[in-house]
Amino acid sequence: MTAITRKKKKTNNKKTIFMRYGVICAGFILLSIGVIVKLFSTTVVQANAWNERARKELAKVSVIAPERGNLLADNGNILACNLKVYDIKVDLRHERVLRQKVLPWDKIDSLADSLDRYYPQRADLEQPVDPKSPHSWHTRLRREFEKEPGKRARALRIARKKTEEDYTRIRNFPYFKDFKGKGFRVPVYKEEKNMRIYPYGKMAYRSIGRVNENFETGEFHGYSGLEKDLDTLLYGKPGRAKKVALTKGITNWVAKAPVRGYDIHTTINIDLQDMLEEELHNICSEARAEWGTAILMEVATGEIKAISNIELLDDGTYGEALNRAVLPFEPGSVMKPISLMIAFEDGLVRNVTDMVDCSPFQRTSDPHGSGPKTMKQVIEQSSNTGISRVIFRGYASHPEAFYDRLASIGFFEPIHSGIAGECTPRIRRLVDRDSRGNNITMTARHLDLARQAYGYNTEIPPLYTLSVYNAIANDGRYVRPHLVKSLISEDGRDSILPIPYIRDSICSPGTAAKVRECIREVVWGEHGTARMVRDDRVEVAGKTGTAYPVEGGVYDHSKRRYAFAGFFPYSNPRYSCIALILAPSGTSANRTSGQVVKNMAVKMYARGLLDNVSTYTLTKADSKPVVSGGEGGRGIAASVGASGSRRLRTTKPAPGSATVPDVKGYDVREAVRILESKGLNVRIKGAGRVVGQSIAAGQPFTQGAPITIYLKI
Repeated sequence: MTAITRKKKKTNNKKTIFMRYGVICAGFILLSIGVIVKLFSTTVVQANAWNERARKELAKVSVIAPERGNLLADNGNILACNLKVYDIKVDLRHERVLRQKVLPWDKIDSLADSLDRYYPQRADLEQPVDPKSPHSWHTRLRREFEKEPGKRARALRIARKKTEEDYTRIRNFPYFKDFKGKGFRVPVYKEEKNMRIYPYGKMAYRSIGRVNENFETGEFHGYSGLEKDLDTLLYGKPGRAKKVALTKGITNWVAKAPVRGYDIHTTINIDLQDMLEEELHNICSEARAEWGTAILMEVATGEIKAISNIELLDDGTYGEALNRAVLPFEPGSVMKPISLMIAFEDGLVRNVTDMVDCSPFQRTSDPHGSGPKTMKQVIEQSSNTGISRVIFRGYASHPEAFYDRLASIGFFEPIHSGIAGECTPRIRRLVDRDSRGNNITMTARHLDLARQAYGYNTEIPPLYTLSVYNAIANDGRYVRPHLVKSLISEDGRDSILPIPYIRDSICSPGTAAKVRECIREVVWGEHGTARMVRDDRVEVAGKTGTAYPVEGGVYDHSKRRYAFAGFFPYSNPRYSCIALILAPSGTSANRTSGQVVKNMAVKMYARGLLDNVSTYTLTKADSKPVVSGGEGGRGIAASVGASGSRRLRTTKPAPGSATVPDVKGYDVREAVRILESKGLNVRIKGAGRVVGQSIAAGQPFTQGAPITIYLKI
């Protein structure tokens, strides 16, 4: 190649390079011009639109939901509280999963084995899930991993409503544990949720209530029981978060922090609640009752210590039902002591020995005889004519005044007990004209007055009836029945709520004493209608009442509502109690609702809850225990100062002679105690309350047999 040729080639290369630089520079210049134009358009031409958009974005305010307060029993035990739970999920399109060119099927199969054991997709309590089953994690994971990477599940849920402990366990399962790191660096993650839990299960279900989510707002509010009635206190105050512009973008800024709801200290006593539910269930089962309701209240304070509502379900068992304790029903003869209290207080009768004619009156006859009776006998024998004639002494000329007299003691005022759905009594005021202006004859008004006096032609919630009986036991002081004792704020301050009287007094102590004396005869009198309620250990006083339910506007004579309201012990009333049971005709209040009250009184006496010494405790000061045991009993007895020793011989029941108890719904501690006391070897799976057991209830077993109980939150 000549020098001229080389020089020419070099010149051509320079031209090419310059041309390329020129193109690049022109490109940058055009790009810069475009940026400048866009910048000018955004900041000047479209400035108003962008500023308005920014203003709208920054003006957005989001609501921060507050934490709901807890419901506490009278001793501080939790009846309802919040629990932070997690839905645990895996992102199968996570970048670290997609990097795996060859899937480690052995580890994925091991993962499936672990999930089938601890977190099965479908609960099968009898045997492990078959790996080939469509409900096995083997099938589910293979189906997902065999899809094209871009079509795999982004949020495959592994478990729902689990604890932090469950999340840690799952993170350490095969395959998942190979992903090191935290947060977004790993495909396994958790979504936090707040869950309302009730540690005592269905105990006092309707009284405590439940919460429900409003799907429009995402807020949780109470829809029954205390959860509903006290929702404004439990819910707290929502906070506010607004958008704030920072150097790296827009973020949420808490403008007003949420205020946690109050913890509400209730009057419910867990032990008494358990006893009342058990007694009501037993009596309803024996009587084949459709439903039952019962309330136990402290006389001096009006604190509702227990309240139970059960109903016969379609499967033949009893479960928690509508709270009928605050719904109006025709009370029947439990109204008579209230009428008698008014008669004593108004001077219509003076003493319990005053006589009244009990011959037929106002289309009513006395089934116990029509001769003269004392006030004690009128209540003892539940004389309809007797109590009607007494009330007529003061209200025959003005029947409407009987309603006014009840109103004067606060009988129709809302109690505000804290129980949702509370109704007031419905008693017609017997005026001489109806709502349309038509005349009502005195004969019709007299007939209605007589029936109102002995508990018909009226509708009274059991809680209202009990509140007056409680006042009679409390020397006339009409304290307000209530379920709330105090409020505990977020900072821990306990604000005790003063509970005002409905009336300081609805009758004099003398009147209350006379009515109590008459009520006592119902149980302890020779002809009392509740003689089966007698028990020498604790003196119960109370009144029976029966009424037919109304079906389709007419009385259904095939069944009756049996009521018993009273208090105990008679000499120094500590508790008042009412039970109302709807059962087939053929039994009586004496055998049904009266037995609920009696059994509660006896059980409370046995536990030393009536200012007495528990019958479970030795009363002799010089009594010494006897040691019962196996070998070495004498040596142990001498070392502890026992009076002697006794060797026990245990006998193992024959196969099939013992059956497995039902522990579903129990907490784990109580379930283990019951099963181990029967001689079973207990194993536990899961966390929370018992939802299943490997050996069905009622099945025979041999001593030492293994049983697995399955728990769930």
